[in-house]
Amino acid sequence: MARNVPGLPSKEQVLEFIRTADGAAGKREIAREFGLKGQEKIALKKLLADMAEEGLIDGRKSAYHRMGGLPKVTVLRVVDIDDGYPIAVPDAWQPDEGTAPPRVRIVESKKGGALRKGDRVLARTEELGPKERLSWRAHPIKKLPAAAEAMLGVIELDGVLKPWLAPVDKRIRNSFPVSDIGEAEEGSLVLAEPIGKSQRGGVRVLEVLGDPLAPRSFSLIAIHKYGIPHVFPDAAVAEAEVAAKLPLSEDKREDLRHLPIVAIDPADARDHDDAIWAEPDGEGGYRAVVAIADVSFYVRPGGQLDREARKRGNSVYFPDRVVPMLPEVLSADVCSLKEGEDRAAMACHLTIDAQGRITSFRFARALVRIAEVIAYEDAQARIVAAQHHPPTPSSEEEGVGGGGAPAHARQTLWGAWNLLNAGRDARDPLDLDLPERRVKLDDKGRIEEIAVRERLDAHRVVEDFMIAANVAAAKALESKAHPVVYRIHEPPTREKLIALKDYFKSIGKNLALGQVITPGLFNRMLKDIADDAEKALVMEAVLRSQTQAYYGPRNAGHFGLALGSYAHFTSPIRRYADLLVHRALVDAFHLEQPKPQAALPPATGLSEQDRGDLERITEAISQTERRAMEAERDTIDRYVAAWLSARVGEVFDTRITGVQKFGFFATIVGLGGDGLVPVSTLGQDYFHYEEGAQALVGDKTGERYTTGDRLKLRLAEANPLTGALKFEPPEGAGQRVEKRGERGPVKKDRAKHTQGRRGRPANIRHQGRGRRT
Repeated sequence: MARNVPGLPSKEQVLEFIRTADGAAGKREIAREFGLKGQEKIALKKLLADMAEEGLIDGRKSAYHRMGGLPKVTVLRVVDIDDGYPIAVPDAWQPDEGTAPPRVRIVESKKGGALRKGDRVLARTEELGPKERLSWRAHPIKKLPAAAEAMLGVIELDGVLKPWLAPVDKRIRNSFPVSDIGEAEEGSLVLAEPIGKSQRGGVRVLEVLGDPLAPRSFSLIAIHKYGIPHVFPDAAVAEAEVAAKLPLSEDKREDLRHLPIVAIDPADARDHDDAIWAEPDGEGGYRAVVAIADVSFYVRPGGQLDREARKRGNSVYFPDRVVPMLPEVLSADVCSLKEGEDRAAMACHLTIDAQGRITSFRFARALVRIAEVIAYEDAQARIVAAQHHPPTPSSEEEGVGGGGAPAHARQTLWGAWNLLNAGRDARDPLDLDLPERRVKLDDKGRIEEIAVRERLDAHRVVEDFMIAANVAAAKALESKAHPVVYRIHEPPTREKLIALKDYFKSIGKNLALGQVITPGLFNRMLKDIADDAEKALVMEAVLRSQTQAYYGPRNAGHFGLALGSYAHFTSPIRRYADLLVHRALVDAFHLEQPKPQAALPPATGLSEQDRGDLERITEAISQTERRAMEAERDTIDRYVAAWLSARVGEVFDTRITGVQKFGFFATIVGLGGDGLVPVSTLGQDYFHYEEGAQALVGDKTGERYTTGDRLKLRLAEANPLTGALKFEPPEGAGQRVEKRGERGPVKKDRAKHTQGRRGRPANIRHQGRGRRT
């Protein structure tokens, strides 16, 4: 024990200095702080040793920290995104028994440097006061390479019954030995972690998730792979249940229940964000209302429900389930605009002139009662009927055309859309006919059908009304100089345009870079192409040239829609960006604020903290959107592979979607699903890669494989667990496609594994109903 030396600081004084020091707090710094010399330094060394034995401090003599605390500079691993901030724990934590690692809020200053779950950073830490929700915060110094992480896979047994983990990630071609199988069995879907610094040293099973081929397992794989939050905290659910009971004040809301407003949605939709109504204005135009679920009335800023919604960022849609942004008591019930039910809505009133231009708009909190919820297919049939058989007074009374809403109301809705459609044509937004695959399941969750979703006028009716409301929301907030969460789609970069020009040159077309690049320019190029195969070729090239849309607080326009100002307002049940826009509108136009509730946060407008934090928030929700897109795409790929697994060996009509040095990718015409054709299967000729032309060309034969080409290919492999497809030429001139997971003969308890990685061309999709627009 350290002697009682005059001038020697107390243990409490040492702990306080370590806690508040700006930099390293080692023996030298402590001695300097308290002016210690000679024998006092020797006594300090003993004091620090005593404090370490007592569990008060930890570390080395060059840098101590409080036991249970963190070094001033340490490596952190992001484990969560909370309220838009990355939350991390020490990457290497060896606590005393029962001690959990401290959770650290990471404060980022670099624009566009948002961290994601699983990232590792070297950071400078500081301990906060006891009143803070988290006791630590950190400032990143630099991002570090990713460490080996837990992975999803299926347990396989080799010839000597040795267990291996076959990853479900199609980018990973090799399997890994399993040292600790736990309760898993052959064929089990498991979550495993590496034993050493990488998977090569073997893995151990952490959790058994079940049968990988059982119904609903494909989406479960994506949920775990991408870390999608899918279980609501009890506090968020409790807050949602309280919010669901909020009364609607008829005296403070505009009563629109007398209007025959209709919602047009997919037949299997569980939540209804939006509904529309229109009537002629007597001057060749229309008055219209776009009614949107008033989610901001129920989800208050700063509450547990809001924090969870921001963490999720958006709902995620799989063929077998929806992972909602909000608990179902709100998303599928109280907020959803159900037929015949009184609902709180944010109403966008629009005036459309005879040229399809929006000449005025206003926003109000309203009460609505949806007259009818119509499936897209039914709406399409009524559009066709209305075009051929305009309603008469007698048919209106009899409800000709079906549905509870008067036929005249539907007729005027189509008339208003015709004007909006004319306005859209005048804008000339980018018009790419992008196929969207639809997976239909039976009652037991088994695949019943996979087909390309048909594009209907009914889809465009809804989209054009939604786009008009989204533009109105952006312009309304701009008119009040209020913060706007913009939906931004920047023009193609010069680098991408140069690549596009080189590609066009290789197919005999010209793209002059000196002119102003507009969506209409691409549309005209596509319109002049009569051959469907060539049009698909050019469309793929134009698609690859586009940038990815994102959210941000500074306006940069929306290139694809040919709009100067654009925001997302119409889907607050499933997009957090829309909820922020609603809150901003509530503030800007002093819309009805509900009475305070003891169990809920008080306000429904945009909080002061969010106003100053929009850069970080919008970056975070842009990332959650990309996460959802990747998870949805992977799941569809697995369903397509499962659907095709019984047809391996069949020959299909395909189209080449991308070309690389190692082969090309092709998709089955009319079905989708990208599959690799390895260059080794193309025969004995040597094929070289022409990047500008996006082609593989044979040296001797001159045989050419180019993006957009149509050809017959044999399906050689369809792996439902990874979603991977492989094709080969039907004549089989080259090497046989090696199936994933094939191993050579077992020797000395070890299996030979094939290696390699499957590449995939980048793709950008703008999907229907404004989900990605």
